[in-house]
Amino acid sequence: MIKFLDLHKINARFESEFDTKFQQFLNSGHYILGDQVKLFETNFSTYCGVSHCIGTANGLDALMLIFRAYLELGKLKIGDEVMVPANTYIASILAIINSGLRPVLIEPDEVTFNISTSEIKKNLTPKVKAIMAVHLYGQLADMKGITRIANQHNLLVIEDAAQAHGAKNRQNTYAGNLSNVAAFSFYPSKNLGALGDAGAVTTNDKELAHCVRLLHNYGSSEKYVHEIVGFNSRLDEFQASILNVKLEALNGDNLRRREIVERYSSEIRNPKIKLPEYNQLDSHVFYAYVIRVDDRQDFIEYLANHDVGYLIHYPIPPHKQNALASFNDLALPITEAIHKSVVSIPISPVMRHEEVDTVINVINRY
Repeated sequence: MIKFLDLHKINARFESEFDTKFQQFLNSGHYILGDQVKLFETNFSTYCGVSHCIGTANGLDALMLIFRAYLELGKLKIGDEVMVPANTYIASILAIINSGLRPVLIEPDEVTFNISTSEIKKNLTPKVKAIMAVHLYGQLADMKGITRIANQHNLLVIEDAAQAHGAKNRQNTYAGNLSNVAAFSFYPSKNLGALGDAGAVTTNDKELAHCVRLLHNYGSSEKYVHEIVGFNSRLDEFQASILNVKLEALNGDNLRRREIVERYSSEIRNPKIKLPEYNQLDSHVFYAYVIRVDDRQDFIEYLANHDVGYLIHYPIPPHKQNALASFNDLALPITEAIHKSVVSIPISPVMRHEEVDTVINVINRY
């Protein structure tokens, strides 16, 4: 059986380093906001090329703290609208709603799966105050086009970079440094994954960074002194130590993912399968390799019968979820067609050459 993602195998590469880090963590007696968190914030801000990084408990909190900070600073107000791609994972939308803001669901580009700039222009109103650019599946959104629109209309731009660790544009500027502020998730399956929940906010905005740092720690920068109403969303000290180890391997892991993608893109030849766009640039780190097939149920049954793992990102679009009942009547045909036809096939930095061969051969025989 070829697993869709073998997390144990991915993390086993670092087992001895993890053991050392755990002993250091245990012996330190300092388990919250210790030296490892400070080190990771420094390391990751340097990696992304930004001035500030604030560790958070998870990626959803990272997004929500960004919006809460903008509200606290008066850059947004309750009820303001935020444009967001309609085909994103629901967390992007929940962060907007949970902050008292209103999401405006925008159709994606059918080729890249990322938010469409033409659809952004079509749906702009005076109520829209921000655009959330989701780098879906690890591919950078059209940040040049989005930034141009934002500058013309005085809009904030927030990157949801939860799936795009290490993606960079032609100017070698990394995800996390392509907007006003960005949110990352380090969920275990991510290209840079912890051993539990973890997240971060990155920005060059000193005032915003200070506010996020207050908010993520009970509104406090000094123990028992609380400046604003805050939350408890701190990066765990042990998870930070894990991320410090794995960050050093991130670029190499992303390179291995692209090597697999090059094989998939050149060797999968089946007219029933539509492959994702790949332009050989570093703007895509392939958190997921997402193909499209018309009869998805038949195809995934075929994969299962041939011991090839898969996942569907995502089977139900957000606007059709019960949690977002007020959006259920929206007509979003591109989003709905994508969600009905996408299948993610195995890709990871620890896949063997023979496993890639098998995936290719099985799909070509479908």
